Amino acid sequence: MRTLENHTQARQWLDNFGLSHPLVIAGPCSAETEAQVLQIAHELNDSDVTIFRAGIWKPRTRPGGFEGVGAIGLKWLQRAKAETGLLMATEVANAAHVKLALEHDIDVLWIGARTTVNPFAVQEIADALQGTDKIVLVKNPVNPDLALWIGGVERLYAAGIKKLGVIHRGFSTYEKTKYRNIPEWQIPIELQSRFPDLPLICDPSHITGKRDMIQEVSQQALDLNYDGLIIETHIDPDHAWSDAAQQVTPTVLKQIFKDLRIRNLTTDASDFQIQMAKLRTEIDAADSKLLEILGKRMQVAEKIGALKKEKNIAVLQNKRWNEILQKMTQEGSSKGLSEDFILRLFKAIHQESISHQEQVMNR
Repeated sequence: MRTLENHTQARQWLDNFGLSHPLVIAGPCSAETEAQVLQIAHELNDSDVTIFRAGIWKPRTRPGGFEGVGAIGLKWLQRAKAETGLLMATEVANAAHVKLALEHDIDVLWIGARTTVNPFAVQEIADALQGTDKIVLVKNPVNPDLALWIGGVERLYAAGIKKLGVIHRGFSTYEKTKYRNIPEWQIPIELQSRFPDLPLICDPSHITGKRDMIQEVSQQALDLNYDGLIIETHIDPDHAWSDAAQQVTPTVLKQIFKDLRIRNLTTDASDFQIQMAKLRTEIDAADSKLLEILGKRMQVAEKIGALKKEKNIAVLQNKRWNEILQKMTQEGSSKGLSEDFILRLFKAIHQESISHQEQVMNR
């Protein structure tokens, strides 16, 4: 079986665009009306956007939401392409979607996160696409599973599809964070290191779920040497029929392009800066996760404080504290962390925990 490791021409479709900037895919979450599609396409036509995106079929988490206009929207995309020259992209979730998209000569098809998680569905799409030369992009599965993500791409490659790429849209989590879908940057970074010729595109709209965070996450992606961005764009985001909070206007999108710092691979010095920016972004992501974990730990400490107050128990429990220190120094050593560092770190955490508990006790 042919494997991705041998797919050295994966970037050719992207290189053929001859862009001096990262690839940009933009357009509404959902195609709502023909007028809406055409207006957005025309407003994006004089920008860095190369590919226009619009959802025709919308897989919703729960029933009752807007599930897309269906096949009629493909004709709107055809007209938008004829009037602007932009390439057209839409999501497909089964063989019937693929058949209709091919009949309407859609240029780029992407497989959504809910579909990538199902190997049977991906294989059905791969079989339906066999023999075509369309660009096919695979979003990461909703759960943080790198093997499942790679497996989806491999099924398409085994079907003879050469123009491949992946979209990082973040991963679902039960816990509430500042993101709609947590980035888990280490997963796409691992994919990028294993398959450096496979174009990697970031979807900051779905990672953030908030339009005011799109600039920040887009910059992180570019600092990590991503090849492009896919950003949901709408003429009237607040009244969009789906995912209103994460869409930006064409004007805002153009300003984002102006504000983004693009790293150029030209000299050894710039290569060093790119690598440093990439590593620092990883550090920033790890630091943010540390703060989230510490914040949750203190919330638990406050619950313990409330329980101790109810039962009239002293805040400081030396036996428990010594057990924590012993356990953490052992685990820290297995991860290459010195005993001195672990002791200083957990003493600081313990002191903060006591402070939170005392505040609860003294209310």
